Amino acid sequence: MALASAGAAERGETVAPKAQSSRLAIGLPANWRQLRKFDAHHHVFLAGRRSLSDWSEVDNLIEAADHLGIERLFCSRPITAGVRVNIDVVRDANDSVLDAMKRHPGRIGGYCFVQPGNGAAALDEIERTLAAGMIGVKLYNQYNFTDPIIFPIAEKCLLHRIPLLGHSGHLTDPKARAAQPRISDALDFCALARRYPTLQLILGHVNGGGDWEWAIRGIRECPQIYLDTSGSGLDDDTIGRCVRAVGPDRVLFATDGTMEGCVGKILSADLTAAQREAILWRNWQRVLDQRLT
Repeated sequence: MALASAGAAERGETVAPKAQSSRLAIGLPANWRQLRKFDAHHHVFLAGRRSLSDWSEVDNLIEAADHLGIERLFCSRPITAGVRVNIDVVRDANDSVLDAMKRHPGRIGGYCFVQPGNGAAALDEIERTLAAGMIGVKLYNQYNFTDPIIFPIAEKCLLHRIPLLGHSGHLTDPKARAAQPRISDALDFCALARRYPTLQLILGHVNGGGDWEWAIRGIRECPQIYLDTSGSGLDDDTIGRCVRAVGPDRVLFATDGTMEGCVGKILSADLTAAQREAILWRNWQRVLDQRLT
């Protein structure tokens, strides 16, 4: 075939280009690094503000974001052990995020992590960190979203019109379930959404563990719940299934640390340019714009 084409070219004949497979013809967007991207779910794990002599982890995070064209990263530092820790430990964790925000202004945004078991002190911590520039609240798995102890946190988010991001998972493995007995799944998120119909809820890391296809079906009827695309699971057509289940306007680009894979999920999905743009940053900007200043 190569020799025949060369001969035809020498004779001045037009040579039709070799047909490509549909996969190669689609490829990735030529300007994928320049596509605007806001990572709605990430973390900084500094050892606390008393250990700020080494900024390498945070600086490396920004360097990785630069390579992938991620403009902003919205981060928390959750305490992952126990159902209740001293509020001073929680404050120290949030202070480390605030310090990362100061080191990289305009690049790192912050969620306030709280443990609802701290009661009024948790509500005060939300107020303190919002005043310092944070944009929302992150909860881990210490309390299920149907537990009334969550309600004051949700009401504080409603008061300020800020998002509530929750660790989630529909766990089917008994060992995994035993390790996270209070984890919230999609139906738990829906229960909270029905109690507070204008609360902006984010179902964290759709590919972060458990049955993600069950999860996306579980929130279809709860329009104020967003799915974030993070998680280390890179199952084929995750993004397509999310869009088909809840629509492109309820899907938020996020990585939760799996940066290359989660960028790849969006870029390789069968999306229109407008849908891709909505997921990569416009939907999240719409959430941020709801906050009362």
